[in-house]
Amino acid sequence: MKIAQVAPLIESVPPKLYGGTERIASFLTEELVRQGHEVTLFASGDSQTAAELVPGSKAALRLSSNRRDPVLHHLLMLEKLRDRCRDFDVIHFHLDLLQFPFLRALGCPSVTTLHGRLDSPGILSFYREFSEAQLVTISRSQRRMLPDEVQASMIYHGLPPRMLGCGTGEGGYLAFLGRISPEKNPIDAIEIAAATGLPLRIAAKIDRVDVDYWREVVKPMVRRNRNVEYVGEVTERQKAEFLGNARALLFPIDWPEPFGLVMIESMACGTPVIAYPLGSVPEIIEEGLSGTIVGNRQAAIAAVKKTHEFDRGIVRRCFDRRFTVERMAGDYVRLYEKLLQARPDNRHIYGPPLAPVPSVDLQPVGAL
Repeated sequence: MKIAQVAPLIESVPPKLYGGTERIASFLTEELVRQGHEVTLFASGDSQTAAELVPGSKAALRLSSNRRDPVLHHLLMLEKLRDRCRDFDVIHFHLDLLQFPFLRALGCPSVTTLHGRLDSPGILSFYREFSEAQLVTISRSQRRMLPDEVQASMIYHGLPPRMLGCGTGEGGYLAFLGRISPEKNPIDAIEIAAATGLPLRIAAKIDRVDVDYWREVVKPMVRRNRNVEYVGEVTERQKAEFLGNARALLFPIDWPEPFGLVMIESMACGTPVIAYPLGSVPEIIEEGLSGTIVGNRQAAIAAVKKTHEFDRGIVRRCFDRRFTVERMAGDYVRLYEKLLQARPDNRHIYGPPLAPVPSVDLQPVGAL
């Protein structure tokens, strides 16, 4: 199958530091190549891939000195894609919104994975306008936020099983990994750690929009708590050690998390997750097996004290059973095939929208 993967240009594919969307685009692209598909990746020019790379910018925009409007780069990349759209059987977008006006003029089936939040003002009316577009949500919780008339399948993320090994937790600290932002709620993580007396290590990105939140709210709390250490962003190699040596991952989110890649990264390291029950959390965490779902700080404090009861081998098996890249790529290939079956004779010409495609979903979890 000839497949185009279209990634954001903010980070490279894979990202050098933080970047969940670009990380998933990379894992999927490399697995599809490994399975024998002919894949073309539209991404920043400093991306690393076994696929054919079509650069949309010279380098990832977040770490580049070039301050041109990111929208310009993305629109120019989409124009390159449109010039080549007849070369592909399926085009898979990992962008937010810019591609939607292009979809009605593409000469082949396309799918868009929704990596972000769906509770922004006006976003649902946007998806209603493009209701014929084939979407993929990354959790059932995220799917429930979309209008019923929208075509959307559900496919969970997956990671290469050998990328992160099962750790021992011998570091004895609590971990917080992700972004410094109100919705990720590092404040509660600091309060939970302080109440338990355990060290907390925070490995997190600080976006420009969150700099004031860091300086005025989080940084003073870090300074007041001697057991809290901010280590900045970590690389993929550092992440294995960071999570593998942690006693538990704190995930006290304060927003409808669409997926939460850090949860399955922690599971891959055998590290249990203590999380608030918002967004995808109840779907990802298997209570008592891969983590504990709690309703507030006090419950989280009590859960931390019981983390020694988790079998890290079982935590890892929860990952292996549900969240590998092989499973993710298999789900996407089945969706691509259904898209082609829905339009078998005219996928390389302009024409009417695709017929509705049946939803793709995971099989029941089953027993350990």
